[in-house]
Amino acid sequence: MSNLDEGKVYFAKIIKGIAGFYYCIILDECERKGQIFSCKAKGIFRNIGMKPLVGDNVDFEITDTEDLEGNVVKIHKRKNALIRPAVANIDKVVLVLAVESPSPAFYYLDKYLINMSNAGIRVDICWNKTDLNEAKAIEYAKVYENAGFKNIMASTKTEGGLDKLREALKGEVSVLAGASGVGKSSITNILAPKANMDTNTVSRKIERGRHTTRHSELFMIDDDTFVFDTPGFTSVESPTFDKEELRFHFHEFDKYEGKCRFAGCVHINEPECAVKKALEITSISRIRYQSYKKMYEELSERRKY
Repeated sequence: MSNLDEGKVYFAKIIKGIAGFYYCIILDECERKGQIFSCKAKGIFRNIGMKPLVGDNVDFEITDTEDLEGNVVKIHKRKNALIRPAVANIDKVVLVLAVESPSPAFYYLDKYLINMSNAGIRVDICWNKTDLNEAKAIEYAKVYENAGFKNIMASTKTEGGLDKLREALKGEVSVLAGASGVGKSSITNILAPKANMDTNTVSRKIERGRHTTRHSELFMIDDDTFVFDTPGFTSVESPTFDKEELRFHFHEFDKYEGKCRFAGCVHINEPECAVKKALEITSISRIRYQSYKKMYEELSERRKY
């Protein structure tokens, strides 16, 4: 392929953005499909206050066929967009947690699940490092299955469970999210080793940010399956709705709705509460209930100001 392609426009997806460069993988059915170009965004986007995001579907024109460079000329309409991480057009989040090392921070996990539920985004949970403590992994998975979430057991050390994860990701654009050290990047490297190698090769053009995890990156597993690897989160914002709505986001409470003594029971201090009775006989997880109670108290405090 020669410089005759310069000026030609291709349909692509942004897979990484660092230091003003957007790495675009060509999706068009053509001889260039799967090639990655480093692109700059046209000034028109800055003028309208729009910034390209990883995950955006775009049109870009080739400016240099030898160095694989181009300009983003159009951003297609987004299905959705997240602020943290700043990514677009996702179908679901796969929240990766380690069974141990580091141990799960359940309160932050539950906050994250609530925020995604409130945003209308599906979440699956992947328990990694199951080789360290399989019994504990099974225990945790049961808690969140009862809460209505799909749970996947995995180990990047033994590669156990990764076939089930591949199946869960098939045909969708998914975000791998979770705290640092839980194994997100290790999972990505196993699922998409060629894509990881290709993007690292392109990144050699700009040394800034090459060895940092402070950016999101999108990997193509196959023609219709993409996975984001995102920076680890260290804090999660509180939900934005009123405290009375909180109970409806804890789906293990659903079957007890209307069975409490008082209509509109919020399952905190009321007598003859069906949820608290279920808690006593361990039909509801104490881990989840403690998260619920703490979030309810936070939302109550927020209302005072």
